[in-house]
Amino acid sequence: MRNALTLNGNTALLTRANPLAKFSGVLLITVVLALSIDWVSASVALGFELLLFPLAGLTLGLLWQRGWPLILAAAVGGWSTAILAADRGRILLDVGVWSISEGSLQLGVGFLLRGLAIALPAVLLMSCTDPTDLADALAQQAKLPHRFVLGTLAAMRLVGLMAEEWQTIGMARRARGVGSHGNPGQRLRAMLGQSFGLLVQAVRRASRLAVTMEARGFGGAQRTWARKATFSRLDAWVVLGGLLIAGTAMASAIGAGTWNMVFLAQQ
Repeated sequence: MRNALTLNGNTALLTRANPLAKFSGVLLITVVLALSIDWVSASVALGFELLLFPLAGLTLGLLWQRGWPLILAAAVGGWSTAILAADRGRILLDVGVWSISEGSLQLGVGFLLRGLAIALPAVLLMSCTDPTDLADALAQQAKLPHRFVLGTLAAMRLVGLMAEEWQTIGMARRARGVGSHGNPGQRLRAMLGQSFGLLVQAVRRASRLAVTMEARGFGGAQRTWARKATFSRLDAWVVLGGLLIAGTAMASAIGAGTWNMVFLAQQ
C-alpha cells in the first residue's frame, strides 16, 4: 500500500485525513448518484473524482491495477442496459436480435458513467486509507463493537495475502499440469478447483489469526490506544468536498433537464 499512500516521497494529502471523514464524503457522493440514472450528474461527479486521485497518491496505472474489475463491470452493465432497455426515439443500430435506440443508448451511457462514478471513490478510499487507522476510527469515534472492528482490520490485511495466495496456488497447479491446457470447460473446472483451494487457505488463515488475536487479548473489556483518532480541519474540508461534489452533480443534472430518478426510470 506504500505506493498508494505516498506521492513523490511525501504523504499524500488524503492519506492524512480521518477515515470516517473520507467515508462520509464518499457516502454523500454515492447517495446522489444512486438516486438518478442520468449521464450529466455522473459525468460531473466523475470529473471531480479524477481530479482527486493525485491527492490520494494514485496514478492512472494504479487506478487500473486496483479497480479494473469494477471498471469492466461498469462497462458491461452500460452495454447490457443499452441493448436490453426499451427502444425510445430513433433506432441507431438494429441487428435483429437486439437494437440500440437514442433513448436506450442514453440510458446505457448513464449507467456506465454512474457505475464508474460510484466505483472510483471506493477505490480511492481503500487506496489512501491505512487499515489500522480505519480500525482506530471505527472503535474510538464510531464506537463500533471490538469484534466487528478487529474482523474488518483482519479482512483488509488479508486481501493482499489472498491475491498472493491465488498466484501461488495457480503456479503450483500449473507445475502439476492442471489448468494450463484443455478446452474451456476443463479450464473452468480447474479455476473452480483453484478457487476452492483459496477458500480452504482463507479459512485456515482466518482460524489461525482468530486464535492468535484471542491469545493476545484482543477484544477485551478494557483497551488502550497507541494512536488517538481525532478530527481535524482537513477532515472538515474532506466532508465539505464530498458535499460540494454531490451538490454540484445534482444541480448540473437538474439544470440540464436530465435528472432522472431511478424508480421513475424503471416504470
